[in-house]
Amino acid sequence: MASYRNFWVIPFVFVLVFRFANAQLSPTFYASTCPNVQTIVRNAMRTAINNELRIGASILRLFFHDCFVNGCDGSILLDDTTTFTGEKNANPNRNSVRGFEVIDTIKTQVEAACNATVSCADILALAAKDGVGLLGGPTWTVPLGRRDARTASLSAANSQIPSPFSSLSTLISMFAAKGLNARDMTALSGGHTFGFAQCSTFRTRIYNETNINPTFAANRRGTCPASGGNTNLAPLDVQTPNRFDNNYYGNLLTQRGLLHSDQVLFNNGSQDALVRLYSSNLATFRSDFAAAMVKMGNISPLTGSNGEIRRNCRLVN
Repeated sequence: MASYRNFWVIPFVFVLVFRFANAQLSPTFYASTCPNVQTIVRNAMRTAINNELRIGASILRLFFHDCFVNGCDGSILLDDTTTFTGEKNANPNRNSVRGFEVIDTIKTQVEAACNATVSCADILALAAKDGVGLLGGPTWTVPLGRRDARTASLSAANSQIPSPFSSLSTLISMFAAKGLNARDMTALSGGHTFGFAQCSTFRTRIYNETNINPTFAANRRGTCPASGGNTNLAPLDVQTPNRFDNNYYGNLLTQRGLLHSDQVLFNNGSQDALVRLYSSNLATFRSDFAAAMVKMGNISPLTGSNGEIRRNCRLVN
């Protein structure tokens, strides 16, 4: 899920809330009220990806950053207003998270088919799944029935989204706070098998770290100078930057992880064996990634009469 710009505490009661909320979602939630919603979302994502291959990774990251702040409630989609401060200008999101226009387009099409029925949070969950699947990744059944938040949290976005500079222990603990275990974390990090990161998120790694392939570091320095060029992009997976596969893990084995938070997954630590497994067994990675995406998509959803169904994903009703 790319950059700080990309990554990813809560007591035991969270587990109970998580399980209870999870039970309220259903893959058939819109079966009678908006039966074509999944087709609408998939077709729109196909068009978006045909226009720009990178957008699949961008939507996946958008979903990740939404779910890690107060749950998968569409709060990241809300614009700032004179009386409302949203999450778009949090440090992990500002001038970095993208894909809002694609969600706007999908929402317009869904509203035309099923007025005031499908939440922006559910649209984002479906779009993330389709972005992965259309670029060669696995698919999964998305439980539906989320409602949209009327609030957002700039402070939570600043503190609860793991950074590209995170240590392994920090990553494990931050994911655990959301009900995701270390295996989920390592599988979800495989979302960095496509997409791009900004120079500011990996400059320290390519200039200062030692657990990095020297040729790889030199190549990255060519487009990421020691100062300036903060928004210059580099692929998270130099081999297949627009294809969802398991090359990301093979890159870690040869110290070609772009972000510090990537390479810590394979650095004589607790996740080394799992990285080796994913690098050699694509099927296991695909299965684990899909399962972890379902778990992440079920973080504290608003259901029932909580929240609302936004008519415009950028604004509360």
